[in-house]
Amino acid sequence: MKSSAPKHQEIAEIIWIKPESPSYFRIGLACSPAYSDALPGQFVTLHLPGLMTPLLRRPFSIHRLIKEGHRVIGIEVLFKIVGGFTEKLARAASGDRVDILGPIGNGYTVSGNFRKIALVGGGIGAAPLVFLADAITETGSGLSDSVVCLGGRTSDDILCKSVFQSFDMGIYITTDDGSQGEQGLVTRPLEKWITSNQPDIIYACGPMPMLRAVADIANKNNLPCEISIETIMACGLGACLGCAINKNETTGKYQHVCIDGPVFDAKKLNF
Repeated sequence: MKSSAPKHQEIAEIIWIKPESPSYFRIGLACSPAYSDALPGQFVTLHLPGLMTPLLRRPFSIHRLIKEGHRVIGIEVLFKIVGGFTEKLARAASGDRVDILGPIGNGYTVSGNFRKIALVGGGIGAAPLVFLADAITETGSGLSDSVVCLGGRTSDDILCKSVFQSFDMGIYITTDDGSQGEQGLVTRPLEKWITSNQPDIIYACGPMPMLRAVADIANKNNLPCEISIETIMACGLGACLGCAINKNETTGKYQHVCIDGPVFDAKKLNF
């Protein structure tokens, strides 16, 4: 896991905004060349200029890079409407401005040596995994021997299915209510797949109970695993200490998702 370019703050123009489902939207932001060095798993914090409520910035995973040829001209953010800020963001239009700070945090390990991988995304946790799949294919490593497991409460929470299909990956889908794919936990098809496959690494992003289960599966099968933790952040810069999680076994200090993560080696976390 690595961190990348220094954080950069700017006022970015909205290129487009598109609905993915009733509750999910993708937004394209024109950004500086600083994002050429962004890593999968890193995030940005956003604020709408002139907006007094909420006062604090909001964190969002980088979903994809927007390119013209080989030149990065912006980023995509995939988000769910969960409160006042995201409701206002969903009502924004092309040409509107967004205050953006990033890229922030540590990203996933990307290696052309990984030939067989497993991606596990729960709901909006699918967002950074698309950027990760993009980055892996750019190393020259194909994903046809790899798999993605997508889970959600309902079919509306199954995101990026067509994108992962374009990578020629195996796809397993689960929903809590059975409205799409198999009814049950997203870790069930992961466990089945691992019984006949030996992935080089497992990558995951989603709610904490899912990440805990994925980490247990990885440990039980002695597999490398990197997870991206979703949590509430007040500042995203390590100043407020609001995103503290478990203590680091080496230092004895609490780790913070914004500066020590959001991507962690699953074996180094004490769930």
